[in-house]
Amino acid sequence: MRPRRYSDAGQAFPIYITVVAGLLFLAFAYVAVGQAAVNRSGAQTAADAAALAAAQDTRDQLAGKWVENVLDPTKWQEIFDGKVAGLVDSCGRAGQLAGQNDAHVPGAGCQWEPGLPPGYEVAVESDEPVGDSIVPGTESTYSKAHATAVIEPLCTFQLPGAGAGDDVLPKLTCKNNKDWDLDPTDLTDLPGPEDLFDVHLAD
Repeated sequence: MRPRRYSDAGQAFPIYITVVAGLLFLAFAYVAVGQAAVNRSGAQTAADAAALAAAQDTRDQLAGKWVENVLDPTKWQEIFDGKVAGLVDSCGRAGQLAGQNDAHVPGAGCQWEPGLPPGYEVAVESDEPVGDSIVPGTESTYSKAHATAVIEPLCTFQLPGAGAGDDVLPKLTCKNNKDWDLDPTDLTDLPGPEDLFDVHLAD
């Protein structure tokens, strides 16, 4: 009798099954990586929005303080530096924006940073986990991200010299190419928050 010979197709079939199984595993792995990337991206968007919202809320408060003290330019620099009493903590605003982006600010995840420039550092955690995948533990893994937004003054000024009188206010020289000559007898046209301060994410 002649020995039985296996066909090439029969020999290749197990290899084919192995290759297909490997490709399927890689495909599921890429899906898992994509899920995690999307989740992290969403968390970072929430962190950026939350930090900017908190900083913008405080910027508006600082601009209001400046208007209140417009006739006392000796207080202007402290206001521009964010070193003024009576500001309401804006972390609640950060939490609102995080919530609108499917995330939350845990515990002490929002902090006022009183440096120069001052701002807010915000950490968030996604509300939804990465999701089920072939990677163990992703069904209970939540993405985290943080961002810092700062409040930078746009204007500079020089206090009037001695003997200038109380009816003279400093000229505001601003980076937006607009200067403000303030008349203490006519304060109907004052710079707004966006004229006085710039809010942006820290590098």
